[in-house]
Amino acid sequence: MAVCARLCGVGQSRRCRRRRRRQGQSQDQGQGHPPLSDSDDMDDDMDDERDERIVGQKRADAGLDSEASSSGGGGGGPTTSDVCYEHAGGGGHNHRPGGPVDRANTGPPNPQSLLDLPPELLVEIFSLLPGPALPSVALVCKQFKQILNTETIWRRRCIEEFGVNEDLRKIEAGGMSSRDFYVKLLHPYRNVLGLWQPDIGPYGGLLNVVVEGLYLIGWMYLPPHDPRVEDPMRRRPLFRIHMWENRKASVECMYGHKGPHKGDIQIVKKDEFSTKCSQTDHHRMPGGRQEELILMKFIYTSQYDNCLTYRRIYLPPLLPTDLLRPGLFKGTYGSHGLEIIMLSFHGGTARATKLTGDPNVPAGQLTLEVDLSRPVVLPDLERQRSIEELSRLVLGLHAEAQREGHTPAPADGPPGPFILPLGVMSRNEVYPRTCKKCFYGTGQIAGHGFTSPERTPGLFILFDKDRFGFIWLELKSFSMYSRLADRLGHAHAPDMERFDAMLRNMQSWTS
Repeated sequence: MAVCARLCGVGQSRRCRRRRRRQGQSQDQGQGHPPLSDSDDMDDDMDDERDERIVGQKRADAGLDSEASSSGGGGGGPTTSDVCYEHAGGGGHNHRPGGPVDRANTGPPNPQSLLDLPPELLVEIFSLLPGPALPSVALVCKQFKQILNTETIWRRRCIEEFGVNEDLRKIEAGGMSSRDFYVKLLHPYRNVLGLWQPDIGPYGGLLNVVVEGLYLIGWMYLPPHDPRVEDPMRRRPLFRIHMWENRKASVECMYGHKGPHKGDIQIVKKDEFSTKCSQTDHHRMPGGRQEELILMKFIYTSQYDNCLTYRRIYLPPLLPTDLLRPGLFKGTYGSHGLEIIMLSFHGGTARATKLTGDPNVPAGQLTLEVDLSRPVVLPDLERQRSIEELSRLVLGLHAEAQREGHTPAPADGPPGPFILPLGVMSRNEVYPRTCKKCFYGTGQIAGHGFTSPERTPGLFILFDKDRFGFIWLELKSFSMYSRLADRLGHAHAPDMERFDAMLRNMQSWTS
């Protein structure tokens, strides 16, 4: 260790070490410890002489001995005295008090520390470090601090950590540095990025906060107009954060029809934040009626005018045993219109949880549960038209499930034709006429205000990798579901345990 310290130019001299030993000896004698003997000093001197020989040999091998230095005329890299001067506060430039060092030099052939490396190589090394670690690197020495002012380092952090797709050289030409963009905007608001559910009573919602260009924008996603379940989602900006004014992060509320106006974001904790707006007159429609919020639901209470709380939600991770890729789907719910649900798999069970809800079954509650161990083999088309025949098949499996629990599923059958039974209501007459698989499942129904909830048997129909349906036997109703095609950033759960914990929290919010 002593040899390494001497090679890097930061080790103590022999006289300094001996002085420290003598000071420690006087303190030890005061505490009753025996003094050090001359043989101890002799042993230390021998160790120092051995260290000096090793250091001299290493420097000779690296071409840093005194003869090479004198013949090079300053063409070599930073020597030991250079490093000591740097640590002593000699400034961000690597030179010794006696004169400057040639800037064309690229360092010694065998560098002994990071300080011996050329600046361009240090820039490349620091660019690979995560952004939160760079302030600690800047505290090492003035040379590192100066190198960390290089825009290339921060430009790369913005792209790799936050997916910035804007050409950051444009903002640098306009006077804003990539370092300021990272330090003052992206990093402080990093915990706001991702998927969120607003606390709007039973209605819920879906908010995705992403980096777009030089902004952080919170997009509220709304389902398409009922009953066009396969149409793309609608989205509306609720707020944005930027740095165009005074080079400081500014929050603007985008809600309403009068354009951006001043807002505020308060990060309550890592998985929760709130937005606040003091100019609620911007939120009113020209006729004075409140603008629609979620799912074309009109909110007339003032509690949502100026403050909304959001809680983090995750997309479920994909597992090898999943029946299809889990994720978000739009579904028809009768007179309630279209709602957003999250499909996830848990062993032999598929579950659909509402992200947007209604006064009967609110957001956050389970809407479907499918037993993947109980497939249903559909009869021919003529018998499929009979609701009595379908009820007999499903209710038979329902009785078995009540008695036995899960049982191993039989081998998969080939895709077959499908048609809705007569008497089953559907808001969308356009649905696939072939299905891949069918399973027994249950759907949750309840009275207004989520009173008297119960699970009723039904049939889960898998049409393809992006569409499925559910027949509610008791309601004699059919719901059609189609996958959200939108790309949602910073949304996936780190693991299944975190996702399951999030689901439990969602149910507790509206229970």
